[in-house]
Amino acid sequence: MNNFKLKYHPVIWQIALFALIFFLCSSVRHALLESNAFELGIYDQVAYLISQGKTPFSSFLEIHHLGNHAAGVMYPVGWLYKIYPNVHWLLLVQAVALASGAWPVWCLASQAGLKNSIARAIACIYLFYPLVFNVNLFDFHPEVIALPALLAAILAARLNKTLWFCAAIVLVLSCKAVLSLTVAAMGLWLLCFDKKRNCGLIALFVGVGWFLVVTQGVIPYFNQGREHAGIGRYQYLGNSVLEIAVNLILKPNLILGRLFSADTFQYLALLVLPVIWWISPRHLTPLISASPMLAMNILSDIPAQRDLIHQYSIPILPFLLVAVISTLADRNQQQVKTIFDRLPMPDYQLPRVIVIWSLIGFLALAKYGYFWTIYLDAIDTLPASREAITLVNTKGSVLTTSHMAPHLTHRPVVRLTQAQTPPENLAEFEYVLLNLRYPGWMSDRAFVQNLITQVANHPQFRLKYQRDDIYLFVQNANK
Repeated sequence: MNNFKLKYHPVIWQIALFALIFFLCSSVRHALLESNAFELGIYDQVAYLISQGKTPFSSFLEIHHLGNHAAGVMYPVGWLYKIYPNVHWLLLVQAVALASGAWPVWCLASQAGLKNSIARAIACIYLFYPLVFNVNLFDFHPEVIALPALLAAILAARLNKTLWFCAAIVLVLSCKAVLSLTVAAMGLWLLCFDKKRNCGLIALFVGVGWFLVVTQGVIPYFNQGREHAGIGRYQYLGNSVLEIAVNLILKPNLILGRLFSADTFQYLALLVLPVIWWISPRHLTPLISASPMLAMNILSDIPAQRDLIHQYSIPILPFLLVAVISTLADRNQQQVKTIFDRLPMPDYQLPRVIVIWSLIGFLALAKYGYFWTIYLDAIDTLPASREAITLVNTKGSVLTTSHMAPHLTHRPVVRLTQAQTPPENLAEFEYVLLNLRYPGWMSDRAFVQNLITQVANHPQFRLKYQRDDIYLFVQNANK
């Protein structure tokens, strides 16, 4: 009977519907050649190489996969490619992972004593939260798998399911090295504020321990002795993880300007607006867990870390929703008033208002409009591009644009046309596929035109295809 109820539970149907929508949206984007080498191409190549039993060496980054983010979760993801090697596995995994987070959200709300209608409304907050939709469109990132895992870890801790909690945080840690800081901070919150001593201590020590192991051992080992390239985003704070940590304590003046800036306040507003009516200062302690990622995003030199488009805010969302649940649970017991309660609206149905506001937030901040704007910018070269891609019919090395690369990553070597780093030896590539009209990321028309001239005059290459400013050159030996 419980299985029957679970099968027909409204939230399960919502998850299935949103997973389908997410998958279709990301698949359409990919079909329009709007996905990118960074990041879909990177992880598609890694998953493919894993499925073939080869070293997962990223030719885009020129490092072993584990030297990037130490995302071990890509190994089981790569096993899916053994069934059939196709990039849509990544898009499906991402869609299902993002949508499935609604289930632990509903469970947490129910466990907090909220009525079923309100718990379902909070699940809608999650599904309509703009970041969830936007991240699904932004290629693929292993940390999307950590989103439901973090929510599941919180639920397991509150249910005193220690083994399930451990399994959840292991999954989180396998998604991205930096999430070890989120796990450690979550441990501190569980220990000091949620009164979950065992789970709190486990998360705190495992998070800190894994952070040291992965930043000082795993990543340098697989990255030729170097620390992660992301350190460059915080160069004003130091040149290594440990130096940055020391300067944060000893030189707080370095960060005060970043913390109290219009850019920071705008970022915080974007995060909070979709749930602004349902939070209270009394219940913000769960955000202790989000503080490492929040600080990293605020202090970074990369503006992309402070929006609801890219993946960097994923570890913040679970704890923001826990704050919402705690506030509404206290409100249910008439111990606290939300901001919405203070508005002159004497007669309203809370679940309906929650869903309506979530939908308003989605309509205002989600990037669904890209499908009839920027995703159609290169539609005039789409047929020619797709035809040229089909003519790359071996596993030979390829030099191409950032948008075409994710369609050609089932091979050991794919590299991008980048104006700042032109190829030193064209002969190392069996195929050169270019788009003169839309050169792609890190490139420009002048560079591509010059590259076309070089390849056309190269004795080892011949022009195999030309249409609508799409050029495909192949080595003469490659028939």
